[in-house]
Amino acid sequence: MPDYAIFYEWAMFAVRWLHVVTAIAWIGSSFYFIALDLGLRKTPSLPPLAHGEEWQVHGGGFYHIQKYLVAPEFLPEHLTWFKWESYATWLSGAMLLVLLYYVGADLFLVDRNVLDVPSWIAILISAGSIILGWLLYDTLCKSPIGQSTTGLMLVLFAILVAMSWGYTQLFTGRASMLHMGAFTATIMTANVAMIIIPNQKIVVADLKAGRVPDAKYGKIAKQRSLHNNYLTLPVIFFMLSSHYPLAFATQWNWIIASLIFLMGVVIRHYFNTRHARQGNPHWTWGVAIVLFLVICWLSTAPRLPGSETETLASETGERFMATEHFAAASQAVQTRCAMCHTAEPVWQGIYQPPKNVILDNDVAIANHAHEIAIQAGWSHAMPPGNVTEMTEAERALLVEWYREGTGS
Repeated sequence: MPDYAIFYEWAMFAVRWLHVVTAIAWIGSSFYFIALDLGLRKTPSLPPLAHGEEWQVHGGGFYHIQKYLVAPEFLPEHLTWFKWESYATWLSGAMLLVLLYYVGADLFLVDRNVLDVPSWIAILISAGSIILGWLLYDTLCKSPIGQSTTGLMLVLFAILVAMSWGYTQLFTGRASMLHMGAFTATIMTANVAMIIIPNQKIVVADLKAGRVPDAKYGKIAKQRSLHNNYLTLPVIFFMLSSHYPLAFATQWNWIIASLIFLMGVVIRHYFNTRHARQGNPHWTWGVAIVLFLVICWLSTAPRLPGSETETLASETGERFMATEHFAAASQAVQTRCAMCHTAEPVWQGIYQPPKNVILDNDVAIANHAHEIAIQAGWSHAMPPGNVTEMTEAERALLVEWYREGTGS
């Protein structure tokens, strides 16, 4: 099919758009309900079995909300379930993982300088590690350790640190950081799908059958919901990290990922404490700032081995190097793009190669053929503002070279 890359790019754009929209919905509802739950007030006018209430004003109207730890005496026919935000976020994220990191595994997932394995093995490791994360976490929650909130969080943090390091021994720096997001987000969505919603359905079924629901189901769901609350900010960071090489392409990227979890915890602790009306812990911002400065300092370490130049062509890259127009395309890219896309950019104001993409040698150019064709062939996104005056003939050459390599 001609210009398959165009449709592929639009498919990724559509899925990314969906992912952002659903994530906003999920994160928004999560933050809202945590704040609501912590801010509930006990008043003399509360109905029997009610745990607390809150009055809110929004959009020109007033809302009176009451919470029941088990359930009210009367259960209405209509119930609004908050689950599809989570499910849709995870499903769209999984689609992005497949489209970008699995379809493009030989470039975005596998780093031959780290672990030279076939793409299919890397994909199996990726999927297996994500599933393993949920199994470990769920087992911990159901073990005696799960009875201690602090103990459980410390063990979970140790696992996250280990995974942060482990991923850097398997994948590219960019994929390692992204996988920490997928690893954590899977735990969060599985909490909703496997624990929170099923427990709530048990309570609803008991009420409809005239039975008294067991309060333990609500308690378990509340624990998992609290964990999701503390894990949200790190997941957002990992989702954004692929745009910032200083986060994923330096020597201590796994420590940076670990510290991000601590930053997320202290920031959420501040807001949770405020919402619960239990004080104003300004010290959390001091800790967050110190952690952020440490992260900035860690990012000044040398870049990952192999990130300054690419010496091994991927299977796809080898095909593009064997095409008729490769030499001319490579010369065009090195003439118009390499002043920024090199280990030490010479363009004023550019201190790191954008997205850590190096385009100053034949192997790197062949490996990034798809991105080059999209950014500088079909579109005029690169060079920015066409500051290096790439000609229309050169752009047409890049498209023709890409078509040769893909056989389209």
